[in-house]
Amino acid sequence: MTPANQSATEKLSVVEKIGYSLGDLAANLIFQTLLTFIAFFYTDVYKIPANAAATIIFIGGLTGACFNPLMGLLADRTVTRWGKFRPWLLWTAVPFGLIAILAFSTPNLGDNGKIIYATLTYIMLMLVYSANNLPYSALSGVLTGSMEERNSLSSYRFVAVMIAQLIIQVLLLPLVLILGGGDKVAGFRNTMIIFAVAGTIFFLIAFVTTRERIVPTAAQRSSIRQDITDLIGNKPWVVMLLLTILVFITLALKGGLYIYYFKNYLSQDALTAFLKDIGFVSFIDHLNNALISIGLTRFQWPEDPATSAFSLFNGGGIVCMIIGIGFSKPLADRFGKRDVFGAALLVSTLFMLAFFFYGPASIGLVFASQIMHGFFYGITIPLLWAMIADVADYSEWKNNRRATALMFSAMIFGLKAGLSIGSALVAGLLSGYGYDGAQAVQPESVANGIRLSISVYASIPFLLGVALLCWYEINKATERRIELDLLARRAATN
Repeated sequence: MTPANQSATEKLSVVEKIGYSLGDLAANLIFQTLLTFIAFFYTDVYKIPANAAATIIFIGGLTGACFNPLMGLLADRTVTRWGKFRPWLLWTAVPFGLIAILAFSTPNLGDNGKIIYATLTYIMLMLVYSANNLPYSALSGVLTGSMEERNSLSSYRFVAVMIAQLIIQVLLLPLVLILGGGDKVAGFRNTMIIFAVAGTIFFLIAFVTTRERIVPTAAQRSSIRQDITDLIGNKPWVVMLLLTILVFITLALKGGLYIYYFKNYLSQDALTAFLKDIGFVSFIDHLNNALISIGLTRFQWPEDPATSAFSLFNGGGIVCMIIGIGFSKPLADRFGKRDVFGAALLVSTLFMLAFFFYGPASIGLVFASQIMHGFFYGITIPLLWAMIADVADYSEWKNNRRATALMFSAMIFGLKAGLSIGSALVAGLLSGYGYDGAQAVQPESVANGIRLSISVYASIPFLLGVALLCWYEINKATERRIELDLLARRAATN
């Protein structure tokens, strides 16, 4: 056993956990923007037709997804003084930021030129995302061999994800209006420049503060063919791949449609009254007056009720997700990841289904359901990636071979496939229901279609995911057995 393997199960320091989590904060400043706003950016900012936007998102996303297995094979075979996976954070930090800025820029190239530009930049962004995020995700599987420490690391990591989600879903639209002086085109570009600079710095911090401890021995090295054979024969991996696709279809579908739900389904008068009743309007008035008093006249919160309500809606849900994340580790340690994940996902889906029954003026119920959905979904967030790391352990336990990045590449493929399908469905459903971004008021059929999509359609993949877990055989007892057996093997080769 190498010296790195001797510390494979040691506790991770808080500094390393925070440093690692900053990588997810960086990636999610871009990823959460794609998840929530890419269809809106294409249809309402860059003025690309909804059907063309659906095609761009689908083709670009699947191109990136198909690159993942190749990236996984490459990362598993990377050999540097920094390890296999850490150097990719260093190599991709700057390109990731630059391409993100290009993807949210809007050069005036004519109707066909805009579609070509959007397609190329979206594909480039998906490819660099794979080259960055796949090794980053695989890194969590080699920082420690302790499953409890992985649960803890996942909790840190996904608090960072929630912070990024809070920034994007609560502050992005106001920032776009503020930094663009009311011009969304300039606002998206300027906001993305800030995110790109911050993200680059965070990736570099993640690179500096982490250390790979689990290093495969020479006996565990295998051919590409053997790695792929192990992957296909790994039943828990198959389940997790399908589960990841289903989860991200729902996340992209509901996340991408919420902005349309607030602008085109919910009553603007009811939103205004709700914001006044809860004191939000008074709070914003005081905030704007304070900003004006110190000369920051450009940084006033926008007065649009849909923007304010949408930000508050997302903020409430995200805060509750963070609270839910806090329950994730103790519940998983006691009952096992699989059972906690399935139960929490099911309950969160029921609150999402409830949106089908709410009318345009039912603002309080909409917010209450979002809060409850956020809490229960938050419990699942760290568990998905911790379960994927367990699948890599399961493969090593069964086959005495470890291909961590290839395992994670399949999950990133699932993430991108789900994101592509869900985001394309957003634009495709809008097109099918007759949405026209150039119209100030949409037909009633559009509003009802949006309501149906964020409730019933978005719930179907989650429910299928709950059912899939019946075939996931790594329960709590199996988790413990795998951890102890691998610990004994590593000690025996020391």
